[in-house]
Amino acid sequence: MSDRFALTGARIFDGADWHEDASLVVENGLVEAILPAGAVPSGVSRVETGGGMLVPGFVDIQVNGGGGVMLNDHPDVASIETICRAHAPFGTTALLPTLITDTPAITAAATAAGAEAVRKKVPGFLGLHLEGPHLSIARKGAHDPALIRSMTDADQAALIAARRDLPVLLTTIAPESVEPGRVTALARAGIIVSLGHSDTDYATATAFAEAGATVVTHLFNAMSQIGNREPGLAGAAVDTGSLYAGIIADGIHVHPRTMTVALRAKKGPGKILLVTDAMATIGTDMTSFTLNGRTIYRKDGSLRLADGTLAGADLDMISAVRFVHRVVGLDLDEALRMASLYPAEAVGQAHRLGRFANGTAADIIGLSDDLDVRNVWIGGKKVFAA
Repeated sequence: MSDRFALTGARIFDGADWHEDASLVVENGLVEAILPAGAVPSGVSRVETGGGMLVPGFVDIQVNGGGGVMLNDHPDVASIETICRAHAPFGTTALLPTLITDTPAITAAATAAGAEAVRKKVPGFLGLHLEGPHLSIARKGAHDPALIRSMTDADQAALIAARRDLPVLLTTIAPESVEPGRVTALARAGIIVSLGHSDTDYATATAFAEAGATVVTHLFNAMSQIGNREPGLAGAAVDTGSLYAGIIADGIHVHPRTMTVALRAKKGPGKILLVTDAMATIGTDMTSFTLNGRTIYRKDGSLRLADGTLAGADLDMISAVRFVHRVVGLDLDEALRMASLYPAEAVGQAHRLGRFANGTAADIIGLSDDLDVRNVWIGGKKVFAA
């Protein structure tokens, strides 16, 4: 295929509006324009999509694994490539491989692998999400409590050094284990700080937002809840306009009506966005795997430790989009934005991801009218065809 081509025959959603009887023109891996179907310049090769819709590629900022591997178990560039490949058939064109709380050595290996993935230009690799180890044991979830600890000067310096080699570095921390001044220093260094796995109160959470935190990790899960006298971290996430909040839309982690309430109440400009919190199972038929030496079992659409604790999610992004559209009842436009534009905004990448405009990345999903993924392009190159 030429470096300049036009995708035709489908409705096009640019992240804000729908375009009928139009073509999406791509040149050198970037979106050039959305034009009326009859206005495609002569000499530009036309690629007929056969109906359906073309939408911006999904951006997933919390992906622990896929294709049979976990970043924790194999913190190397080969695993990053495998994870990115595993999620592409489900519409994810940019993701943050996520390291769950682990040792300093494993964390260092993961950040080195991320830097190598940048050098290799791994398709779909956006950066890293370090979820821990600076969390609250009271809200540890499936994280190993023996590895949770407070942030030190060395930890802060290592994070800042890692950010220099990555387009995006997001870290989930709990106020119980990190001082506000460290959050400010991390944010000034260009690191996205997310609050999560925390039993903190509303006042502390909002103070940390003022210090520089801009995201909340998997809203309602592993955090202090909204109560009649104390709004908790969940309340702060909804009530604080500067905070974006990821949510796991599988019908297991959060009740759909709880999602409805949160979506109605969310103060902007921060938005609630979709994350998969996916594990190694995505793209495989495996029934169990290990994390930090503990077995996680796959059953009935969920992933759990032997004691029943949820451990990530058995979820892909197109399934999350279908859930918030069909079960929660959101308009398709908004469901798509929750999977693309809003996560791109949350990590400072909306200038190139999550929408179609001149100069944005040609990260494109071809969907059927029933929301099945037919084709996926990353940087104008087709990486999946059903």
